Amino acid sequence: MRFDLDGLPVHFPYAAIYPEQHAYMGELKRALDARGHALLEMPTGTGKTAALISLITSYSLANPSRPLRLIYCTRTVHEMEKTLAELRLLFAHLPPAAARSLLALGLSSRKNLCVHPQASAAAARDSVDTACRRLTASWVREKAASDPESTPLCEFYETFDRAAAAGDLASLMPPGVYTLADLRALGRQRGVCPYFLARQMVKYANVVVYSYQYLLDPKVASIVSREMQKECVVVFDEAHNIDNVCIEALSVSIRKQTLEGAERNLRRISQEIDRFKATDANRLRAEYNRLVDGLAQRGNLPISDAWLANPALPDDILKEAVPGNIRRAEHFLAVLRRLVRFLDGRLETENVENEMPVAFVSSIFSQAGIDQKMLRFCYDRLHSLMMTLEITDTDEFMHIQTICDFATLIGTYTRGFSIIIEPYDERMPDIRDPVIQLSCHDASLAIRPVFDRFETVVITSGTLSPIDLYPRLLNFNPVISRSFTMSLTRDCICPMVLTRGSDQLPVSTKFDMRSDPGVVRNYGRLLLEMASAVPDGIVCFFVSYSYMDGIVNSWHEMGILQDIMQHKLVFIETPDVVETTLALDNYRKACDCGRGAVFFSVARGKVAEGIDFDRHYGRLVIMFGVPFQYTLSRILLARLEYLRETFQIKEGDFLTFDALRQAAQCVGRVIRSKADYGMMIFADKRYSRHDKRSKLPGWILSHLHDAHLNLSTDMALHIAREFLRRMAQPYDKTGSGGKKTLLTEEDLQNMAHDAMEM
Repeated sequence: MRFDLDGLPVHFPYAAIYPEQHAYMGELKRALDARGHALLEMPTGTGKTAALISLITSYSLANPSRPLRLIYCTRTVHEMEKTLAELRLLFAHLPPAAARSLLALGLSSRKNLCVHPQASAAAARDSVDTACRRLTASWVREKAASDPESTPLCEFYETFDRAAAAGDLASLMPPGVYTLADLRALGRQRGVCPYFLARQMVKYANVVVYSYQYLLDPKVASIVSREMQKECVVVFDEAHNIDNVCIEALSVSIRKQTLEGAERNLRRISQEIDRFKATDANRLRAEYNRLVDGLAQRGNLPISDAWLANPALPDDILKEAVPGNIRRAEHFLAVLRRLVRFLDGRLETENVENEMPVAFVSSIFSQAGIDQKMLRFCYDRLHSLMMTLEITDTDEFMHIQTICDFATLIGTYTRGFSIIIEPYDERMPDIRDPVIQLSCHDASLAIRPVFDRFETVVITSGTLSPIDLYPRLLNFNPVISRSFTMSLTRDCICPMVLTRGSDQLPVSTKFDMRSDPGVVRNYGRLLLEMASAVPDGIVCFFVSYSYMDGIVNSWHEMGILQDIMQHKLVFIETPDVVETTLALDNYRKACDCGRGAVFFSVARGKVAEGIDFDRHYGRLVIMFGVPFQYTLSRILLARLEYLRETFQIKEGDFLTFDALRQAAQCVGRVIRSKADYGMMIFADKRYSRHDKRSKLPGWILSHLHDAHLNLSTDMALHIAREFLRRMAQPYDKTGSGGKKTLLTEEDLQNMAHDAMEM
């Protein structure tokens, strides 16, 4: 359909539109008009992606001075594929002249795009990268030119390189929408490398869909996203955890295994230096001269040689010559050996230590004789040396790379970080597992270059409540900040707060109550009652793996688990991805059979973040407890202190906000469209408190009636039966009885006409 939105002709790929999609587009248009950033919360299952891409594409078509340049960031490959499918549908509804000139593509790692028979067979992502580099590095190709028999090359990359040299890449990838599967098929059909082709075409594409890391992690962003223009509109979808992604991008952990691996790496590099001195000393001399002149080996590298970039943010990297005392390869190795020895000594501590970067750097200088400037250059100097020594096995050198990451970051930043050394994990004090953690506390550091560089950045998700905390956490000023509710023809969402069991004992996962046999038994009875009354799938979320293990064991001993399995099969998420995928497949099969099943999962786990339990796969979700972070974690305590001092965010406010967004994310898995229906049970007495409950998204709160705030198990069972009976009745999908929940082109014209008359 095509309609008018405040004077903008909008192309939309469906015959009808939800009112909240229409309102969402209106706010998005205002942000684009103002050339500012937007923060938008929209309920799950209301067509957020379709609304975003339709409005941004239509806006560009209507404003030829601002051609379409959209960077769409997703968290998972599955979400990337869904976004590209929506784009394909939209492009089919655009005027033919416009659709014929647009290019949209997804970009992922070599692991997901490589088509070389041997390289793509490697199991791990780093192994695929290394196999690729062995076939495509510039020095390997130079060697093959003189000795083609003994040096294998990648014929797919060679085809790409010839086309790139001839300036003929556009003919290999005509306009259209390319998913990862399409890119692999194109690569096989034309004999060209899909990974490097996509990397190169990103500069010319109208829409690029890729992972958050490609913009937020400096090591990747300065290689992949370096040439993106300021006019690009950037969208972070499902961005409720964006602050954690930013923090992880600038945090580094070092364990005993890292230091042992680094020692091995340094021995291997030393052998390579000796070999080059004997066979090709000129290369080392040329590198030394280049470093004297201050010419870093970055900018003009061949695309196949570009390794991970500097871990510091682009504006914080020193634009000057490498210090004289680490220009010689042997001197630099000696510095790294001293640094590794120093870190090894710090790991021997018996007590927890917490230091700021300035104090840590000064102790490195006093004990190892390495100053701040040498630390800042560690990463670039290592990279230059690896290139000079023609090392392709980058996966083997991850340990020394981690050490240099750490050195560069502590040498660059003085605020927003702390170094925490722990001799053992607090939760397992008997097992010695020392770790040095460089922990970033300021999420705004990693995302600041994105806000500074691009005119419009849109942060959107189904769970951004309370929405006013994100601008403070990420330190930016959105021109539009809005939360939308869900327009429904029937109350198809039924949230309930369960505070006590049938025996009227309160239930909670508070630390002093969680192992109480009464609480464990009441949680088990709740699930048993619901399994006997609710058809199809039930999903249960626990606050942690350890709590889930403990409670499932207790239920087994009490005989509750066997009773539940009289009604439905039980499947469990584990930390192992393969096991969890298998459990999910079998869970879906059990639901398809009609008998239904129960899936046990963990808040903050893979399932809570990325798996949808739509239709009969999820008719009820139970959140057992409030998923607070482990509050004794030293890293969390340091971050809370930083947030309080820098952004005036109280510890309690942040912890509650973080726990409630995770809970909302878990229960939101059950509703994936307006035709769907499902129940949500928040099983913890703390949810009945207003300060906790008010942090849930508005679209859940609007359906949480006062009568459902303080329930026992038998009351919840009665409400569930009533709700399921009500959902079984026929209903009008367009909502013509009262307020319309599905707007046609004619409805939109009438709305515009009414607005003009007013």
